[in-house]
Amino acid sequence: MPLSRREAMAGIGGGLAVLTGLPALTIQKAWAEPAYPSQAIKLIVPYPAGGTTDFLGRLVAEQFRTGLGATVVVENKPGAATALGADQVARSAPDGYTLLLATSTTLAINKALYRKLPYDPVRDFTPIALVAGVPFALIVSPSLPVKTLSEFIAYAKSNPGLAYGSAGNGSPQHLGAEMLKAAAGIDVRHVSYRGGVPAMLDVIAGRIPFMVVDLPLALPQIREGKVRVLGVTTPGRVAVAPEIPTLSEAGLAGFELVPWQGVVAPAGLPRTIADRLAAQIATLLADPATRDRLTTMALEPLTGSTPDSFAAYVRAEVDRWAVIVRNSGAELE
Repeated sequence: MPLSRREAMAGIGGGLAVLTGLPALTIQKAWAEPAYPSQAIKLIVPYPAGGTTDFLGRLVAEQFRTGLGATVVVENKPGAATALGADQVARSAPDGYTLLLATSTTLAINKALYRKLPYDPVRDFTPIALVAGVPFALIVSPSLPVKTLSEFIAYAKSNPGLAYGSAGNGSPQHLGAEMLKAAAGIDVRHVSYRGGVPAMLDVIAGRIPFMVVDLPLALPQIREGKVRVLGVTTPGRVAVAPEIPTLSEAGLAGFELVPWQGVVAPAGLPRTIADRLAAQIATLLADPATRDRLTTMALEPLTGSTPDSFAAYVRAEVDRWAVIVRNSGAELE
């Protein structure tokens, strides 16, 4: 009687077990499972094409293509402050073929911001590695009669209710301005926009006096003199613009706001796959050309990240941003 495929595989596994000393079940499993990656990888970017997150996603995707020999498809899925894309990934199989370029909004801010979030940022993802930090800056309209942070604070105190723009309720730009409000003791009013670009255009036009904005977005406008910058939100000065003081050294001691971006997978991803993906990101960030490219764009490469250190960082950031969101009063359904 001819053997079935299952019986044949069991016989092969048993024979190899004799030769290798490994259990037959281990041999059969290794024989049956193709090496990773054996199919296309989909990287979800929860923002529209063309922005900072999309750029980083495509940079990571290219590294996975060359380093793993994989087909990698970048899919932009914006909406609900990154929650749409994040929920799709959280519900996917933990096989390494659906990944997410998550942000601090995705994994830290949203948990405190939404009353009902469709995913849990700690429970529903396997962190792989951080990629980059995004410095922010305080910019003001050139029509505002201030040139330093101290002058701005004095002006704001003399003109309570000063308006500021942001990319939307609960965005890092909104929360950063609320952090500034608390640290400086000023009374300012939030005006929500559908994106950072329209808000910044109104700062340029003088319709909105100021905003806290991601430096990569604002740097070209700063250099062209279309807006005035009073400081960056990083602990130290930004390499591409060392002439800009930090808000901490300009008078708000300890002020720090550096949203971040990193790659995660659905919860339950095998550690061997997580380590392989993390190693590729480490290789990408160790490349001098990549580092120069990121720093030229006012981004900070976040090297040395591992699945374990990223997981611990997310837990700490959830707690930290919960305080910031609560103090801001921001909330979404």
